Amino acid sequence: MFINSITSGCGARHSQRRVGRGIGSGLGKTCGRGHKGQKSRSGGFHKVGFEGGQMPLQRRLPKRGFNSYLKKDAAEITVTQLNLINTTEVDVLLLKQLGVISKKTSIVKVIGNGEILKPYVLRGIRVSKSVDAAIQRAGGKVE
Repeated sequence: MFINSITSGCGARHSQRRVGRGIGSGLGKTCGRGHKGQKSRSGGFHKVGFEGGQMPLQRRLPKRGFNSYLKKDAAEITVTQLNLINTTEVDVLLLKQLGVISKKTSIVKVIGNGEILKPYVLRGIRVSKSVDAAIQRAGGKVE
């Protein structure tokens, strides 16, 4: 077997469209381009979104919104969600593995004023003032 003897499988290639070869071909006369106009002509090109000189839609609509590339993906978890975790040492990686926060999240903050049931040790996680006080009362700490 040689490279020059390899051919495409049966049905893998379609025959080229032959236009302007009579009425019977289905692509005679106007060759599937319709009648008149810029698109019917050879070299009739216009940009995507061009509306014939009319102000295009993307310029008529107002600009809205902004996504900062400096923004970090942040997530909030509640004290009740924290109580569902079996271990007492909690960090961002553990929360990602358990599916409590998304994989893209980089900043996590514990909020809510509920009962802390275990002496948690939180590493790299922010907490609200009320949660911080509750963790201190339970014998845990925030690092």
